[in-house]
This record gives sequence, C-alpha cells and structure tokens, in this order.
Amino acid sequence: MPSFRVLFAIAALILFFAMLATRQAAKSRKPPRLQRKPVMTAREQQMYHLLQTALPECTVLAQVAFSALVTAKEWANRNRFDRKVADFVLCSQQLHVIAVIELDDSSHAGRERQDKERDAMLRLAGYVTLRYATFPTQQALRVDIEQLLLKSRRRICLMTPSRHQSRVSASSNSISKIKLEPGGIKPT
Repeated sequence: MPSFRVLFAIAALILFFAMLATRQAAKSRKPPRLQRKPVMTAREQQMYHLLQTALPECTVLAQVAFSALVTAKEWANRNRFDRKVADFVLCSQQLHVIAVIELDDSSHAGRERQDKERDAMLRLAGYVTLRYATFPTQQALRVDIEQLLLKSRRRICLMTPSRHQSRVSASSNSISKIKLEPGGIKPT
C-alpha cells in the first residue's frame, strides 16, 4: 500500500503544479498596465519647432527608428540597430533623407562612445548625422544644412521668397526650396 500513497502524492503534486502554471498563464494574459507618455521631451519639442521654422521647405520626422533608415541581411547585424531611434530625420518634400539630427542633452553624458558608434552605423548606410549640444539659431541651422548639401556636391536651388510661398518666411534668403532626388538636388 505504501506505493499507492507515493503515487497518490506524486499525482497530487503534479496536479498542484499544473494548476499553479495555469493560474500564472491566466495572469500573464491580462493586458499590461500601460501609461501614456509624451512623444518628445520638452527640449526635443523645442528642437522640432526650431527645425520646422528654420527649414520650412523640408519635412521633419521625429523619433525615427533606425530600422526605418537601415537594413541588413544578417539578423545578427540587425540586432545592432533594431532598438535605436534617431531624434530627428530631415527630409526633402519628396522624403529623401538630407540628414539625421541628434539633440545631445544631459542624457548623452558619458555615452560618447555609443554616439560615435551610432554615427558610424548611419555613415555606413550613407547618412550624415548632425549633433547639437545646444539649440542653434535658425540661421546657423540653415547654414549647416547648406554646407552639408554643398559638401555633398549637390546644387541648391536658390529662389527669392514670394508672397505665393506661404511656408517660406520673407527673412529666408538662402535655400528656399529643396528638391532632393536620387541624383541630387534638382531646381524646381
């Protein structure tokens, strides 16, 4: 009879652990408690509005996943960038990437090596990263973009602002409209 008691005890333990596992599985099926959070920090919002104001002829994308910018055939290489996010991506109106823009605030302190690795990864894919520790002026931002485009041997279409160009401020006297295409900038 002792073997029956042992078998009964083992069966009871198996049943107990099966019920415990079922209960844990049921708990894990509950939706997680999620909370809303801002898309951007206050400083990122300031930079976003600065970019839009300084470069109205461009499209500014915020919080862009690296996986939207780069790809790799090997999964191991994808793991290097799959959770990384660019602060801003500056594009032409045709959505050709002009530059990746990073706002280096206090959260980047001590992360210089990781930032260099991120920049190198983007450079390998053919992108230029512009980093700003402080907010540039609108004029400085436009000059940086103009120099970037000139360095890449692309032509810039210079147009004088007209009253019909509602998105371009009258104070803008340099690049008024950028049309980037795969072969470079084309006059519009």
